[in-house]
Amino acid sequence: MDDNTLAVQGLPANGSGSVLLVACGALAREILALKAANGWDHMDLTCLPALLHNTPNAIPDAVEAAVTQHRAAYDHIYVVYADCGTGGMLQKRCAALGVELVEGPHCYAFFEGNAEFAARGEVTCFYLTDFLVRQFHAFVMKPLGLDRHPELRDMYFGNYTTLVYQAQTDDAALTDLARHHADRLGLAFERRFTGYGELQTTLQTWAAGS
Repeated sequence: MDDNTLAVQGLPANGSGSVLLVACGALAREILALKAANGWDHMDLTCLPALLHNTPNAIPDAVEAAVTQHRAAYDHIYVVYADCGTGGMLQKRCAALGVELVEGPHCYAFFEGNAEFAARGEVTCFYLTDFLVRQFHAFVMKPLGLDRHPELRDMYFGNYTTLVYQAQTDDAALTDLARHHADRLGLAFERRFTGYGELQTTLQTWAAGS
């Protein structure tokens, strides 16, 4: 299953574990890698479409629907989203549902470390993760219309100076592809190897406590 399939369809929970992770499809590859590496066989995964990020106000309802659908089958459910542009609505909804979510404003912050990301105070950087490097056309170029109207580049990216690739894996091909995306947008390029950051430590805590 490739990233585009994950982004559109998600992964169904298989019902074999006692813990369910309701996650953004953009994090599926990373969560599955952590599950495999740590032997978290008691944790199942179901993913919502990553394309929900284009309409973040729809994320709380989608998360609530998934939690409600699966609640009876699991001892614990956790939400693998940060705020993700919902303006605090997702946190409030999760609190009402009695489920935890990942701390932070978005995945760029928790991959790098929320405190470290905030301390940088970068306002002219455009960020890509492994997922977004792979899905750059589907999640950046096409939604912004840049594939059809490249002249819109300055309107969207005129105030950016640098494309920062937050690498979850040490993959030379992905780094080259990210650099290509930076060149395409006319931005300087920086690669930061973040690994899984606070996604990993959060899942470790949830796995151990369940």
